[in-house]
Amino acid sequence: MKDEQFHFIGVCGTAMGSVAAAMAEQGYRVTGSDQAAYPPISDFLKEKGIKIFEGYRAENIPAEATTVVIGNAISRGNEEAEAVLDRRLRYQSLPEVLKEYFLRGHRNLVVSGTHGKTTTASILAWIFESSGKNPSFMIGGIPRNFGQGARFTDSEFVVMEGDEYDTAFFDKRSKFLHYLPEVVIINNIEFDHADIFDSLDQIKLTFERQLRVVPRNGLALVNGDDQNCLDVSKDAHCAIKSVGFSDSCDLKITNVSYEGSKSCFQLDGDGYEIPMVGEFNIRNAAMALSVAKFAGLSVEEAQRGLATFSGIARRQEECGEVRGVVVVDDFAHHPTAIAQAIQGLRQRYEGHRLWVLFEPRSNTSRRNIFQQDLADALSHADLVVLPSIPDPEKFSEDERLDPKKLVNDIKATGTEAWYLGEVDEIVAHVTERAVEGDVIVVLSNGGFGGIHQKLLAAL
Repeated sequence: MKDEQFHFIGVCGTAMGSVAAAMAEQGYRVTGSDQAAYPPISDFLKEKGIKIFEGYRAENIPAEATTVVIGNAISRGNEEAEAVLDRRLRYQSLPEVLKEYFLRGHRNLVVSGTHGKTTTASILAWIFESSGKNPSFMIGGIPRNFGQGARFTDSEFVVMEGDEYDTAFFDKRSKFLHYLPEVVIINNIEFDHADIFDSLDQIKLTFERQLRVVPRNGLALVNGDDQNCLDVSKDAHCAIKSVGFSDSCDLKITNVSYEGSKSCFQLDGDGYEIPMVGEFNIRNAAMALSVAKFAGLSVEEAQRGLATFSGIARRQEECGEVRGVVVVDDFAHHPTAIAQAIQGLRQRYEGHRLWVLFEPRSNTSRRNIFQQDLADALSHADLVVLPSIPDPEKFSEDERLDPKKLVNDIKATGTEAWYLGEVDEIVAHVTERAVEGDVIVVLSNGGFGGIHQKLLAAL
């Protein structure tokens, strides 16, 4: 057992719990606390020998704690955080712990961008895994090939989903600035996270800062079809390669075709296939393939990994089919991601009538900054249903999304749309009107009141 003692405030978060468990496996003494410690994460942590305190109290912090790790969800006023400051204890954010104990000295492959981070990082990790590289990874979703979002091994390779969101209440820099990258992917850059960024220029600046810490012998792969990505990379000190469909791209995607739920394409002259559809998934795959090539994997290894990729939970995931009606779960909540999800589903379920049930739940989608963009994106469906906004009181009326106006704007484009306040009301409405061959896609970055299973049961 090592001398250091770590205490994690907010230990039951997916990333916090994974790192706490990994530190316990390395021989550190670890405790943790959370407001709600429930299975499966609580059982997982207890199996690792980690004592968990339920609720936040100053006395939870062991007297012998050498470092307290404060999660991103913890704010000033939290009793344990206040005790840490009062006692002048050593404290770190989770990204700082990752940097010092898991990333230093490794070949860190960081996937960033407004959209596609989870898919791209999952593809990349699986290509390395299927090639026998046993990579460490931390991903903000659950890749089906792995069944878990994070693990730490003795491999030289670490795949990190690089989030531009802030690090902690005491460190407002983006998380990805801590990740010591050898390779950075920037999939795309758009305005998002309106709760911490005031403008697109602020977001572009944080991506510029990420590229400033890529070493000269490293590589940045940027979306060559996205002007914002080209803007932030123009003065970088590392090698830059653009990836995309444009003739100007260094690594060009060509010869795209779709066969059922499979996409085929060529990248830099080599042929690949992936069991996913949509131009955005091809671009995600192309980014991962470009990293694999840089790291020394063969084309054959990359082809094999890509062809056997199983996707990610909550990304165009079929929940079930009843009476010929398919219910699909997807995480999309930004207008661009919604439009891309609908496009991909159109290709996958060609000729089928497409319902979209969208829950505005993120801090940005509940604001009216995307009022018109959401209408434009959702109008690509055949039928749209919106619920009331969760916790509307968190936003003033003049900055809050107006779902009734959104429905009227969608209807003005010729797409049928309804505003229905409650989940049970939505389930009754949709199941009464759904017919054989319909596809119902639920778009939410939360649980949406268990609507997926309620729909299947009602059908």
